[in-house]
Amino acid sequence: MQEKKKRETTEVQKITYNNAKLWQLAFFSLNNAATNLYLALMGYVTYYANGIVGLGVFLLSMILTAMRVFDGITDPVIGFLLDKTEGRYGKFRPFLVAGNLLLAGSCIVLFFTNHLVPKFFRLPYFIFVYGIYVIGYTFQTVVAKSGQTIITNNPKQRPMATYFDSMFIMAAYGGTTLYVSNYLVPKYGGFLNPHLFQEFVLVIAGISMLCTGFAIVGIWEKDQKKFYGLPNGRKQKIQKKDYVEIVKHNKPIRMLTLASCANQFVAIVYSHTTVGVMLFGILMKNYAIYGLIGIVVAVPTLFVVSGGIKIAQHYGQRRALIIATCLAVMLQFFMGLILFFGNITKISFIPSKINGITVLFVLIFTLLNGCKSIINNMVVPMIADCCDYEMTRSGKYVPGLMGALFSFIEKAVSAFGTAFVGVVLTCIGFGKELPQISDEATPILVGATLFLYCGVPILGWIVTLLAMHNYELDKTKMQEIHQKNVRERLEAKGERIEEEK
Repeated sequence: MQEKKKRETTEVQKITYNNAKLWQLAFFSLNNAATNLYLALMGYVTYYANGIVGLGVFLLSMILTAMRVFDGITDPVIGFLLDKTEGRYGKFRPFLVAGNLLLAGSCIVLFFTNHLVPKFFRLPYFIFVYGIYVIGYTFQTVVAKSGQTIITNNPKQRPMATYFDSMFIMAAYGGTTLYVSNYLVPKYGGFLNPHLFQEFVLVIAGISMLCTGFAIVGIWEKDQKKFYGLPNGRKQKIQKKDYVEIVKHNKPIRMLTLASCANQFVAIVYSHTTVGVMLFGILMKNYAIYGLIGIVVAVPTLFVVSGGIKIAQHYGQRRALIIATCLAVMLQFFMGLILFFGNITKISFIPSKINGITVLFVLIFTLLNGCKSIINNMVVPMIADCCDYEMTRSGKYVPGLMGALFSFIEKAVSAFGTAFVGVVLTCIGFGKELPQISDEATPILVGATLFLYCGVPILGWIVTLLAMHNYELDKTKMQEIHQKNVRERLEAKGERIEEEK
């Protein structure tokens, strides 16, 4: 009897997994690179808005927090539209095109014109144009989460999205940071020259459009109704009450959202542009390292991510996320000790000046960076698992709604990361002007840097571990869900799986 059941399960998996080619997974992941290039660009918007437009630090922090909440509000609306969309060009591709065009147009207008309008009009102008940017960003990112459901449902392939996302996002942020710290800043003499931001935005827009083009090619073959319909072939009616119903009954998405909220909050804090200036520019007195470090650790970081993917493929994505988070807590604690007790001004990437503190810092940074990549990117394919669970639970296929609901709650909570950094800076005396590379490393600034870069992440990751303790979609549960969906599809086609008599 057990032999018969094993044979049947193998047949189910062989027949029905929606497998993707490796290049399709890679190309579609470039969608994340396209949007994260703009996130990296907008990480410097505070320096433009403060130093050139003339807006205050605390005011900017509150505005950007409010705009991120607005970003969350747009998610359910656009996710609802995506679930309703079934056009000539598919469900997902139109949102990629529209989103990227809105991103490019709004950012170019912002950095080229905001400082030229009359002073009394600069604040509302900034808010309006930034709002257009948010809408474009939502159009494109809603596909990143919901599109995972049609690319593949094979549990061996889904974790691969984490690898490609990690690689491309690292390239986006690392390349951007290197470009700014080692080319733009020396070329324009700092962040007070508007031409720096104008050149910056044009380069980002061009590369992002190229990445979006590849993403469209990657999802093209899969963006058909046969891949995103219900398993039993029924038509469904999506209503607004489905949002409430999912939040109430889908416990996995609630737990995953809680974990991601904590992850996103701490990621916004430790990766904040100002925190980078404080750590590398003021404490280490070598801001160029901020750009170089991403390049130096890129390849070793991918090896760490590859290890996480192997764990996810063999033991499930939940287990991989828990292990990566535990390691991150430990490594971040050691990083705090190095930054507090070590002579970090001696850290250098010049071959003749490489020493023990440099080797130790790079080692811990590499391992930590790999764990962060797994933590931040593993949740995307896990949303697809929650969507499959919802299809089994309620019979509804709502990838747009699930991804948008996830993003709405995540952004609403993580929005306070920007405000949190602004409040901390205000409390230590930087309420009007941001810390600059030439500032002195006072004890209060050192303490604030260590708190933002090390303390906050540890606290946030503890919340992630508590959420994953109550997340039930492990490897065994997902196999059951896939097999149930498989049977429904076969029954809808009038097919059945032969069993031994």
